[in-house]
Amino acid sequence: MESYKIRLSNFWKFCSYFFIGSIFVLLIESKSYSKAYPSSFADLAEKLMPSVVNISTTQTIQTNSNVLPFQFPPGSPFEELFKDFSAPKERSVTSLGSGFIIDKSGIVVTNFHVIQGAEDIIVRVNGKEEYKAKIIGSDPLSDLALLQIEAKKKFIPVKFGDSDKARVGDWVVAIGNPFGLGGTVTSGIISAKHRDINLTRYDDLIQTDASINQGNSGGPLFNLKGEVIGINQAIIAPGSSGSIGIGFAIPSNAANKVIDQLITFGETKRGWLGVRIQEVTKEIAKIEKLDEPQGALVASISEKSPAQKAGIKAGDIILEFDGKKVNSHRDLPKLVAETEVGKNVLLKIWRNRKMISKKVQLGRLESSEEFKAEQSTVTPTDKGVEVSDLKIYVRDLTEDDLLNRNLPKNTTGVVVTKIENDSPIMFLSENDVIVELQKKKISSAKQFEKMVKNIVSKGEKTLLFAVYNNNNQRSYLTVTIK
Repeated sequence: MESYKIRLSNFWKFCSYFFIGSIFVLLIESKSYSKAYPSSFADLAEKLMPSVVNISTTQTIQTNSNVLPFQFPPGSPFEELFKDFSAPKERSVTSLGSGFIIDKSGIVVTNFHVIQGAEDIIVRVNGKEEYKAKIIGSDPLSDLALLQIEAKKKFIPVKFGDSDKARVGDWVVAIGNPFGLGGTVTSGIISAKHRDINLTRYDDLIQTDASINQGNSGGPLFNLKGEVIGINQAIIAPGSSGSIGIGFAIPSNAANKVIDQLITFGETKRGWLGVRIQEVTKEIAKIEKLDEPQGALVASISEKSPAQKAGIKAGDIILEFDGKKVNSHRDLPKLVAETEVGKNVLLKIWRNRKMISKKVQLGRLESSEEFKAEQSTVTPTDKGVEVSDLKIYVRDLTEDDLLNRNLPKNTTGVVVTKIENDSPIMFLSENDVIVELQKKKISSAKQFEKMVKNIVSKGEKTLLFAVYNNNNQRSYLTVTIK
Protein backbone atom coordinates (compact mmCIF):
# COMPACT_ATOMS: atom_id res chain seq x y z
CA MET A 1 0.00 0.00 0.00
CA GLU A 2 2.85 2.39 0.89
CA SER A 3 4.61 1.81 -2.42
CA TYR A 4 1.29 2.42 -4.23
CA LYS A 5 0.95 5.83 -2.49
CA ILE A 6 4.51 6.71 -3.47
CA ARG A 7 3.84 5.75 -7.07
CA LEU A 8 0.61 7.77 -7.03
CA SER A 9 2.45 10.74 -5.58
CA ASN A 10 5.09 10.51 -8.30
CA PHE A 11 2.36 10.29 -10.91
CA TRP A 12 0.74 13.55 -9.74
CA LYS A 13 4.16 15.23 -9.64
CA PHE A 14 4.73 14.13 -13.23
CA CYS A 15 1.29 15.48 -14.24
CA SER A 16 1.95 18.82 -12.59
CA TYR A 17 5.35 19.15 -14.29
CA PHE A 18 3.81 18.17 -17.62
CA PHE A 19 1.00 20.71 -17.14
CA ILE A 20 3.40 23.52 -16.22
CA GLY A 21 5.68 22.58 -19.13
CA SER A 22 2.75 22.60 -21.55
CA ILE A 23 1.71 26.07 -20.40
CA PHE A 24 5.30 27.26 -20.82
CA VAL A 25 5.44 25.89 -24.38
CA LEU A 26 2.08 27.44 -25.22
CA LEU A 27 3.24 30.79 -23.85
CA ILE A 28 6.37 30.61 -26.01
CA GLU A 29 4.31 29.70 -29.09
CA SER A 30 1.77 32.41 -28.31
CA LYS A 31 4.56 34.93 -27.95
CA SER A 32 6.15 33.90 -31.25
CA TYR A 33 2.83 34.14 -33.08
CA SER A 34 2.04 37.51 -31.50
CA LYS A 35 5.00 39.01 -33.36
CA ALA A 36 3.18 38.34 -36.62
CA TYR A 37 0.17 40.41 -35.56
CA PRO A 38 1.09 44.05 -34.87
CA SER A 39 -1.09 45.66 -32.25
CA SER A 40 -1.03 48.95 -34.15
CA PHE A 41 0.37 50.55 -37.30
CA ALA A 42 0.35 54.01 -35.69
CA ASP A 43 4.11 54.36 -35.15
CA LEU A 44 4.83 53.13 -38.68
CA ALA A 45 2.25 55.43 -40.24
CA GLU A 46 3.53 58.44 -38.28
CA LYS A 47 7.08 57.75 -39.45
CA LEU A 48 6.19 57.24 -43.13
CA MET A 49 3.46 59.83 -43.69
CA PRO A 50 5.86 62.78 -44.39
CA SER A 51 7.41 60.82 -47.28
CA VAL A 52 4.12 60.05 -49.06
CA VAL A 53 2.74 62.78 -51.31
CA ASN A 54 -0.60 63.58 -52.93
CA ILE A 55 -0.43 64.48 -56.61
CA SER A 56 -2.93 66.56 -58.55
CA THR A 57 -2.56 67.27 -62.26
CA THR A 58 -4.44 69.48 -64.67
CA GLN A 59 -4.74 69.38 -68.43
CA THR A 60 -6.84 71.34 -70.90
CA ILE A 61 -9.24 69.51 -73.19
CA GLN A 62 -11.46 70.85 -75.93
CA THR A 63 -15.16 70.07 -76.21
CA ASN A 64 -17.32 70.69 -79.26
CA SER A 65 -20.70 70.14 -77.63
CA ASN A 66 -23.51 72.46 -78.63
CA VAL A 67 -25.22 73.35 -75.35
CA LEU A 68 -28.30 74.69 -77.15
CA PRO A 69 -31.14 72.24 -77.91
CA PHE A 70 -31.43 73.70 -81.43
CA GLN A 71 -29.33 75.11 -84.26
CA PHE A 72 -29.83 78.34 -86.19
CA PRO A 73 -29.81 78.21 -90.00
CA PRO A 74 -26.73 79.66 -91.75
CA GLY A 75 -26.95 83.45 -92.08
CA SER A 76 -29.47 83.81 -89.26
CA PRO A 77 -29.04 87.03 -87.21
CA PHE A 78 -29.14 84.89 -84.07
CA GLU A 79 -26.16 82.79 -85.28
CA GLU A 80 -23.63 85.51 -84.36
CA LEU A 81 -25.41 86.30 -81.10
CA PHE A 82 -25.29 82.72 -79.82
CA LYS A 83 -22.01 81.61 -81.45
CA ASP A 84 -20.25 81.40 -78.07
CA PHE A 85 -22.66 78.69 -76.99
CA SER A 86 -21.82 76.37 -79.88
CA ALA A 87 -18.14 77.19 -80.40
CA PRO A 88 -15.51 74.71 -79.21
CA LYS A 89 -14.80 75.16 -75.52
CA GLU A 90 -11.66 74.53 -73.54
CA ARG A 91 -11.88 73.30 -69.99
CA SER A 92 -9.44 72.07 -67.38
CA VAL A 93 -9.62 68.51 -66.10
CA THR A 94 -8.06 67.57 -62.77
CA SER A 95 -6.73 64.11 -61.90
CA LEU A 96 -5.53 62.79 -58.57
CA GLY A 97 -2.87 60.28 -57.61
CA SER A 98 -0.19 59.44 -55.09
CA GLY A 99 3.59 59.16 -54.93
CA PHE A 100 6.51 58.93 -52.51
CA ILE A 101 9.83 60.71 -52.01
CA ILE A 102 13.01 58.70 -52.63
CA ASP A 103 15.61 61.47 -52.29
CA LYS A 104 15.93 64.38 -49.88
CA SER A 105 16.17 66.74 -52.87
CA GLY A 106 12.51 65.98 -53.61
CA ILE A 107 12.54 63.24 -56.25
CA VAL A 108 9.11 61.57 -56.30
CA VAL A 109 8.11 58.19 -57.75
CA THR A 110 4.60 57.72 -59.13
CA ASN A 111 2.74 55.93 -61.94
CA PHE A 112 3.07 57.19 -65.50
CA HIS A 113 -0.70 57.15 -65.94
CA VAL A 114 -1.04 59.59 -63.01
CA ILE A 115 0.89 62.35 -64.82
CA GLN A 116 0.30 61.49 -68.48
CA GLY A 117 -0.68 64.56 -70.47
CA ALA A 118 -0.37 66.83 -67.42
CA GLU A 119 0.23 70.54 -68.01
CA ASP A 120 0.58 71.40 -64.33
CA ILE A 121 1.57 69.10 -61.47
CA ILE A 122 1.06 69.99 -57.82
CA VAL A 123 2.57 67.85 -55.08
CA ARG A 124 1.20 68.10 -51.54
CA VAL A 125 3.49 67.05 -48.69
CA ASN A 126 2.28 66.45 -45.12
CA GLY A 127 -1.24 67.24 -46.27
CA LYS A 128 -0.66 71.01 -46.35
CA GLU A 129 2.60 72.02 -48.07
CA GLU A 130 2.03 72.46 -51.80
CA TYR A 131 4.78 72.60 -54.41
CA LYS A 132 4.98 72.59 -58.18
CA ALA A 133 6.72 69.60 -59.74
CA LYS A 134 8.16 68.73 -63.13
CA ILE A 135 8.63 65.39 -64.89
CA ILE A 136 12.28 64.30 -65.04
CA GLY A 137 11.69 60.87 -66.55
CA SER A 138 8.88 58.48 -67.45
CA ASP A 139 8.35 54.99 -68.83
CA PRO A 140 4.90 54.07 -70.17
CA LEU A 141 5.87 50.40 -70.59
CA SER A 142 6.34 49.90 -66.85
CA ASP A 143 3.87 52.67 -65.90
CA LEU A 144 6.46 54.56 -63.85
CA ALA A 145 7.44 58.22 -63.70
CA LEU A 146 9.82 60.44 -61.73
CA LEU A 147 9.00 63.97 -60.62
CA GLN A 148 11.19 66.70 -59.16
CA ILE A 149 9.62 68.94 -56.53
CA GLU A 150 10.54 72.54 -57.32
CA ALA A 151 11.56 73.71 -53.86
CA LYS A 152 14.90 74.44 -52.17
CA LYS A 153 14.45 72.39 -49.03
CA LYS A 154 15.22 68.93 -47.75
CA PHE A 155 12.51 66.30 -47.75
CA ILE A 156 12.23 63.00 -45.89
CA PRO A 157 12.83 60.04 -48.25
CA VAL A 158 11.88 56.39 -47.85
CA LYS A 159 13.95 53.37 -48.86
CA PHE A 160 13.16 50.48 -51.13
CA GLY A 161 13.01 46.97 -49.71
CA ASP A 162 13.69 43.63 -51.39
CA SER A 163 10.38 42.57 -52.96
CA ASP A 164 11.83 39.13 -53.73
CA LYS A 165 12.04 38.45 -49.98
CA ALA A 166 8.41 39.45 -49.40
CA ARG A 167 6.26 36.37 -48.79
CA VAL A 168 2.62 35.60 -49.36
CA GLY A 169 0.88 36.31 -46.05
CA ASP A 170 3.23 39.12 -44.96
CA TRP A 171 1.65 42.25 -43.54
CA VAL A 172 1.73 45.35 -45.77
CA VAL A 173 0.63 48.96 -45.36
CA ALA A 174 -0.55 51.27 -48.16
CA ILE A 175 -0.57 55.06 -47.82
CA GLY A 176 -2.09 57.29 -50.48
CA ASN A 177 -4.68 59.74 -51.73
CA PRO A 178 -7.87 57.72 -52.49
CA PHE A 179 -10.66 59.86 -53.93
CA GLY A 180 -8.63 62.95 -53.01
CA LEU A 181 -8.95 62.32 -49.28
CA GLY A 182 -5.15 62.39 -48.79
CA GLY A 183 -3.00 60.82 -46.08
CA THR A 184 -5.04 57.61 -45.95
CA VAL A 185 -3.51 54.50 -44.34
CA THR A 186 -4.79 50.99 -45.08
CA SER A 187 -3.35 47.60 -44.18
CA GLY A 188 -3.57 44.03 -45.38
CA ILE A 189 -1.40 41.15 -46.46
CA ILE A 190 0.35 40.03 -49.61
CA SER A 191 -2.30 37.82 -51.22
CA ALA A 192 -0.13 36.51 -54.07
CA LYS A 193 3.00 37.24 -56.09
CA HIS A 194 3.96 37.13 -59.77
CA ARG A 195 0.48 38.08 -60.97
CA ASP A 196 0.04 38.76 -64.68
CA ILE A 197 -3.16 40.69 -65.40
CA ASN A 198 -2.18 41.74 -68.96
CA LEU A 199 -1.90 45.38 -67.93
CA THR A 200 1.57 45.78 -69.43
CA ARG A 201 3.94 43.47 -71.30
CA TYR A 202 6.06 43.20 -68.13
CA ASP A 203 3.40 42.31 -65.55
CA ASP A 204 4.88 40.53 -62.52
CA LEU A 205 2.72 42.11 -59.85
CA ILE A 206 2.21 41.79 -56.11
CA GLN A 207 -1.43 41.18 -55.20
CA THR A 208 -2.67 42.61 -51.91
CA ASP A 209 -5.95 42.94 -50.01
CA ALA A 210 -4.92 46.30 -48.49
CA SER A 211 -7.63 48.72 -49.64
CA ILE A 212 -6.53 50.54 -52.80
CA ASN A 213 -8.91 52.86 -54.65
CA GLN A 214 -8.89 55.54 -57.33
CA GLY A 215 -6.24 58.06 -56.29
CA ASN A 216 -3.99 55.44 -54.66
CA SER A 217 -2.17 54.92 -57.97
CA GLY A 218 1.54 55.63 -57.64
CA GLY A 219 1.51 55.35 -53.87
CA PRO A 220 3.79 53.05 -51.87
CA LEU A 221 3.15 49.59 -50.45
CA PHE A 222 5.27 49.21 -47.30
CA ASN A 223 6.46 46.20 -45.33
CA LEU A 224 6.57 46.38 -41.53
CA LYS A 225 10.14 47.70 -41.65
CA GLY A 226 8.86 50.80 -43.42
CA GLU A 227 10.48 49.80 -46.72
CA VAL A 228 8.74 50.23 -50.07
CA ILE A 229 8.22 46.78 -51.60
CA GLY A 230 5.61 47.81 -54.17
CA ILE A 231 4.11 50.73 -56.09
CA ASN A 232 0.32 50.59 -56.16
CA GLN A 233 -0.92 50.45 -59.73
CA ALA A 234 -4.32 48.86 -60.30
CA ILE A 235 -7.37 47.22 -58.76
CA ILE A 236 -10.08 44.85 -59.89
CA ALA A 237 -13.37 46.63 -59.30
CA PRO A 238 -16.35 45.07 -61.10
CA GLY A 239 -18.77 47.75 -62.21
CA SER A 240 -16.56 50.50 -60.72
CA SER A 241 -17.56 49.35 -57.24
CA GLY A 242 -14.26 50.46 -55.70
CA SER A 243 -11.92 48.27 -53.71
CA ILE A 244 -13.01 44.68 -53.20
CA GLY A 245 -9.70 43.56 -51.74
CA ILE A 246 -7.89 42.76 -54.97
CA GLY A 247 -5.17 45.31 -55.64
CA PHE A 248 -1.89 45.12 -57.52
CA ALA A 249 1.50 46.74 -57.05
CA ILE A 250 4.68 46.86 -59.15
CA PRO A 251 7.42 45.01 -57.18
CA SER A 252 10.15 47.30 -55.89
CA ASN A 253 12.96 45.25 -57.43
CA ALA A 254 11.51 45.61 -60.92
CA ALA A 255 10.72 49.30 -60.37
CA ASN A 256 14.20 50.00 -59.04
CA LYS A 257 15.85 49.01 -62.31
CA VAL A 258 13.65 51.40 -64.28
CA ILE A 259 14.05 54.22 -61.73
CA ASP A 260 17.85 53.92 -61.73
CA GLN A 261 17.87 54.23 -65.52
CA LEU A 262 15.52 57.22 -65.50
CA ILE A 263 17.73 58.99 -62.95
CA THR A 264 20.96 58.14 -64.78
CA PHE A 265 19.90 58.52 -68.42
CA GLY A 266 16.49 60.22 -68.30
CA GLU A 267 15.14 57.25 -70.28
CA THR A 268 15.11 53.45 -70.23
CA LYS A 269 17.55 51.09 -71.92
CA ARG A 270 16.00 47.64 -72.22
CA GLY A 271 17.44 44.55 -73.81
CA TRP A 272 16.07 43.56 -77.23
CA LEU A 273 16.03 40.14 -78.85
CA GLY A 274 13.83 40.80 -81.88
CA VAL A 275 11.38 37.90 -81.88
CA ARG A 276 7.61 37.73 -81.96
CA ILE A 277 6.43 34.95 -79.72
CA GLN A 278 3.32 33.03 -78.76
CA GLU A 279 2.18 30.50 -76.21
CA VAL A 280 3.27 26.87 -76.32
CA THR A 281 -0.07 25.06 -75.99
CA LYS A 282 -0.63 21.46 -74.95
CA GLU A 283 -1.17 20.55 -78.58
CA ILE A 284 2.07 22.20 -79.70
CA ALA A 285 3.99 20.58 -76.84
CA LYS A 286 2.63 17.18 -77.87
CA ILE A 287 3.63 17.64 -81.50
CA GLU A 288 7.10 18.90 -80.52
CA LYS A 289 7.58 16.01 -78.06
CA LEU A 290 8.03 18.29 -75.06
CA ASP A 291 7.28 16.82 -71.64
CA GLU A 292 4.96 19.74 -70.83
CA PRO A 293 3.82 23.10 -72.30
CA GLN A 294 6.71 25.47 -71.58
CA GLY A 295 8.89 28.12 -73.16
CA ALA A 296 8.12 30.70 -75.84
CA LEU A 297 7.35 29.70 -79.43
CA VAL A 298 9.06 32.00 -81.96
CA ALA A 299 6.43 33.07 -84.50
CA SER A 300 8.67 35.40 -86.53
CA ILE A 301 12.03 37.19 -86.49
CA SER A 302 12.58 40.93 -86.95
CA GLU A 303 14.86 42.02 -89.76
CA LYS A 304 18.45 42.83 -88.71
CA SER A 305 17.64 41.87 -85.12
CA PRO A 306 19.98 40.15 -82.63
CA ALA A 307 17.87 36.98 -83.00
CA GLN A 308 18.28 36.94 -86.77
CA LYS A 309 22.03 37.49 -86.52
CA ALA A 310 22.29 34.61 -84.02
CA GLY A 311 20.46 32.18 -86.32
CA ILE A 312 17.23 31.84 -84.35
CA LYS A 313 14.40 30.63 -86.60
CA ALA A 314 10.61 30.76 -86.65
CA GLY A 315 9.31 27.61 -84.98
CA ASP A 316 12.07 27.51 -82.36
CA ILE A 317 10.93 27.18 -78.76
CA ILE A 318 13.05 29.19 -76.33
CA LEU A 319 13.25 27.20 -73.08
CA GLU A 320 16.02 29.05 -71.27
CA PHE A 321 17.39 32.59 -71.41
CA ASP A 322 20.70 33.53 -69.79
CA GLY A 323 20.50 30.65 -67.32
CA LYS A 324 16.87 31.34 -66.38
CA LYS A 325 14.05 28.98 -67.28
CA VAL A 326 11.30 30.31 -69.53
CA ASN A 327 8.17 28.74 -68.04
CA SER A 328 5.74 30.53 -70.36
CA HIS A 329 5.86 32.96 -73.27
CA ARG A 330 5.03 35.84 -70.90
CA ASP A 331 8.33 35.28 -69.04
CA LEU A 332 10.61 35.98 -71.98
CA PRO A 333 9.91 39.73 -72.55
CA LYS A 334 10.55 40.41 -68.85
CA LEU A 335 13.81 38.45 -68.83
CA VAL A 336 15.06 40.16 -71.99
CA ALA A 337 14.05 43.66 -70.88
CA GLU A 338 15.83 43.31 -67.53
CA THR A 339 19.09 42.25 -69.18
CA GLU A 340 21.83 44.78 -69.94
CA VAL A 341 21.98 46.10 -73.50
CA GLY A 342 24.95 44.60 -75.37
CA LYS A 343 25.30 41.58 -73.10
CA ASN A 344 26.08 38.20 -74.69
CA VAL A 345 23.54 35.66 -73.45
CA LEU A 346 23.08 31.94 -73.99
CA LEU A 347 19.71 30.65 -75.18
CA LYS A 348 18.60 27.03 -74.92
CA ILE A 349 16.27 26.26 -77.79
CA TRP A 350 14.08 23.29 -78.70
CA ARG A 351 14.38 22.73 -82.46
CA ASN A 352 13.40 19.64 -84.42
CA ARG A 353 12.63 17.83 -81.16
CA LYS A 354 16.08 18.28 -79.67
CA MET A 355 17.90 20.88 -77.56
CA ILE A 356 20.40 23.29 -79.11
CA SER A 357 22.19 26.42 -77.81
CA LYS A 358 22.60 29.85 -79.36
CA LYS A 359 24.64 32.85 -78.23
CA VAL A 360 23.02 36.25 -78.76
CA GLN A 361 24.26 39.79 -78.21
CA LEU A 362 21.25 41.84 -77.12
CA GLY A 363 20.33 45.12 -78.74
CA ARG A 364 18.33 48.01 -77.28
CA LEU A 365 14.54 47.84 -77.46
CA GLU A 366 13.97 51.60 -77.60
CA SER A 367 16.27 51.92 -80.64
CA SER A 368 14.59 49.15 -82.64
CA GLU A 369 12.37 49.89 -85.64
CA GLU A 370 9.62 47.59 -84.36
CA PHE A 371 9.44 49.53 -81.09
CA LYS A 372 9.20 52.86 -82.91
CA ALA A 373 6.46 51.45 -85.15
CA GLU A 374 4.60 50.10 -82.16
CA GLN A 375 4.71 53.48 -80.42
CA SER A 376 3.19 55.22 -83.42
CA THR A 377 0.37 52.69 -83.96
CA VAL A 378 -2.24 54.73 -82.07
CA THR A 379 -2.19 58.46 -82.71
CA PRO A 380 -4.27 60.94 -80.70
CA THR A 381 -5.07 62.89 -83.87
CA ASP A 382 -6.82 59.94 -85.53
CA LYS A 383 -10.48 60.88 -85.84
CA GLY A 384 -11.54 57.24 -86.02
CA VAL A 385 -14.85 55.94 -87.34
CA GLU A 386 -17.62 58.37 -88.24
CA VAL A 387 -21.04 57.62 -86.74
CA SER A 388 -23.10 59.78 -89.09
CA ASP A 389 -26.44 59.35 -87.31
CA LEU A 390 -24.95 60.85 -84.15
CA LYS A 391 -22.51 63.18 -85.93
CA ILE A 392 -19.57 62.03 -83.86
CA TYR A 393 -16.30 60.17 -84.45
CA VAL A 394 -15.11 57.30 -82.25
CA ARG A 395 -12.16 54.93 -82.08
CA ASP A 396 -11.56 51.59 -80.37
CA LEU A 397 -10.79 51.61 -76.65
CA THR A 398 -7.23 50.24 -76.25
CA GLU A 399 -5.24 48.60 -73.46
CA ASP A 400 -3.26 51.83 -73.14
CA ASP A 401 -6.53 53.69 -72.54
CA LEU A 402 -7.45 51.26 -69.76
CA LEU A 403 -4.04 51.76 -68.16
CA ASN A 404 -3.86 55.52 -68.54
CA ARG A 405 -7.47 56.12 -67.49
CA ASN A 406 -7.32 53.50 -64.72
CA LEU A 407 -10.56 51.97 -65.99
CA PRO A 408 -11.68 48.49 -64.89
CA LYS A 409 -9.62 45.79 -66.63
CA ASN A 410 -12.43 44.17 -68.65
CA THR A 411 -13.95 47.44 -69.90
CA THR A 412 -14.74 47.51 -73.63
CA GLY A 413 -16.10 50.38 -75.66
CA VAL A 414 -15.19 53.35 -77.85
CA VAL A 415 -13.47 56.68 -77.21
CA VAL A 416 -15.11 59.84 -78.56
CA THR A 417 -12.55 61.65 -80.75
CA LYS A 418 -14.66 64.38 -82.33
CA ILE A 419 -18.15 65.87 -81.94
CA GLU A 420 -19.73 67.94 -84.70
CA ASN A 421 -21.40 71.20 -83.68
CA ASP A 422 -24.82 69.90 -84.75
CA SER A 423 -24.51 66.54 -82.98
CA PRO A 424 -27.66 65.53 -81.08
CA ILE A 425 -25.49 64.22 -78.20
CA MET A 426 -24.98 67.42 -76.27
CA PHE A 427 -23.80 65.73 -73.07
CA LEU A 428 -20.66 64.16 -74.61
CA SER A 429 -17.12 65.54 -74.59
CA GLU A 430 -14.01 64.43 -76.45
CA ASN A 431 -12.24 61.51 -74.72
CA ASP A 432 -15.46 60.30 -73.08
CA VAL A 433 -15.74 56.51 -73.26
CA ILE A 434 -19.03 54.94 -74.42
CA VAL A 435 -19.28 51.39 -73.05
CA GLU A 436 -22.95 50.45 -73.64
CA LEU A 437 -25.76 51.23 -76.05
CA GLN A 438 -29.28 50.10 -75.18
CA LYS A 439 -27.74 48.09 -72.29
CA LYS A 440 -25.58 46.10 -74.75
CA LYS A 441 -21.79 46.13 -74.47
CA ILE A 442 -19.77 47.84 -77.18
CA SER A 443 -16.70 45.98 -78.44
CA SER A 444 -15.38 48.17 -81.27
CA ALA A 445 -15.94 51.36 -83.25
CA LYS A 446 -17.24 49.46 -86.30
CA GLN A 447 -19.64 47.45 -84.16
CA PHE A 448 -20.89 50.64 -82.45
CA GLU A 449 -21.53 52.28 -85.83
CA LYS A 450 -23.56 49.25 -86.99
CA MET A 451 -25.53 49.17 -83.72
CA VAL A 452 -26.54 52.81 -84.14
CA LYS A 453 -27.53 52.32 -87.79
CA ASN A 454 -29.57 49.23 -86.90
CA ILE A 455 -31.43 51.00 -84.08
CA VAL A 456 -32.18 54.08 -86.21
CA SER A 457 -33.34 51.94 -89.15
CA LYS A 458 -35.90 50.27 -86.87
CA GLY A 459 -37.42 53.67 -86.13
CA GLU A 460 -36.28 53.84 -82.51
CA LYS A 461 -35.83 57.44 -81.42
CA THR A 462 -34.40 57.17 -77.90
CA LEU A 463 -30.89 55.87 -77.32
CA LEU A 464 -29.57 54.86 -73.89
CA PHE A 465 -25.81 55.18 -73.37
CA ALA A 466 -23.50 54.13 -70.54
CA VAL A 467 -20.56 56.54 -70.49
CA TYR A 468 -17.36 57.18 -68.55
CA ASN A 469 -16.62 60.91 -68.53
CA ASN A 470 -13.16 62.45 -68.32
CA ASN A 471 -13.19 62.04 -64.53
CA ASN A 472 -13.98 58.31 -64.94
CA GLN A 473 -17.47 58.76 -63.51
CA ARG A 474 -19.88 56.23 -65.03
CA SER A 475 -23.45 57.24 -65.81
CA TYR A 476 -26.42 56.37 -68.02
CA LEU A 477 -27.54 59.08 -70.45
CA THR A 478 -30.28 59.25 -73.08
CA VAL A 479 -30.65 61.16 -76.34
CA THR A 480 -33.66 61.52 -78.62
CA ILE A 481 -33.00 61.53 -82.36
CA LYS A 482 -35.40 63.56 -84.45
